[in-house]
Amino acid sequence: MDKQSLEGWALILGASSGFGEAIALELARSGMDIFGVHLDRKGTLPNVERIQSEITALGRESVFFNVNAADAEKRAGVLDAIRAKEAKVKILVHSLAFGTLKPLIAPTEREAISRPQLEMTLDVMANSLVYWTQDLLQGDLMGEGGRIYGMTSAGGARVWPSYGAVSAAKASLESHCRQLALELGPKKISVNAIRAGVTDTPALRKIPGHEEMIQLATKKNPWGRLTRPEDVAAVIALLSHPKAFWVTGNVIGVDGGEFIVD
Repeated sequence: MDKQSLEGWALILGASSGFGEAIALELARSGMDIFGVHLDRKGTLPNVERIQSEITALGRESVFFNVNAADAEKRAGVLDAIRAKEAKVKILVHSLAFGTLKPLIAPTEREAISRPQLEMTLDVMANSLVYWTQDLLQGDLMGEGGRIYGMTSAGGARVWPSYGAVSAAKASLESHCRQLALELGPKKISVNAIRAGVTDTPALRKIPGHEEMIQLATKKNPWGRLTRPEDVAAVIALLSHPKAFWVTGNVIGVDGGEFIVD
């Protein structure tokens, strides 16, 4: 595919590290301007500035918002800014990794996940995709030919200690992608969940036992290595090609075959 085959604006939720960073840079290399939504404190802002500088160096425009993507008021502010630029969003990527990593059942109430923590995890990592999509469509900020991607993982179908709430969120995100594909088909907008393999990102390193997860994934992956953010970004760029519009409603594995190996 020609590196400059894409055009217009992409909106990346979770654009400051991991998958979001790699996807933003790959889409910029492919010819797109980038809206990025991220939530960073002062210590990690230099990395955000670096990403924006790289996008600019590619000759693309970069507009980033340091806000909570799950906050309805902040979401409205971002969309108002997009509207003010008279821009349309061609690609929406949901790559939000913020949830509670506590077991559902524990010896004490304090050690187990609470109702607010469970609901927050599902709201941020799954339901917020629906809210962003609703507002984009209702605001006429995405039209025919649009692409929507939700970043999922093997956790949507498999389990890991203390990963229960995130696993539920991933399963919900996949379900939301299927439903959105059905409802947005008449509008000629494609929606897919991207199931990445185990990838060494800041989000992975917050999972208790991630060292073992990395070892197991490396051992069983047919390619003998972990998935890289750049692997996933390349596939999203390919799926965003105008000729790939008929691919919709799927959970697409981008993992070198890791998921199929027991």
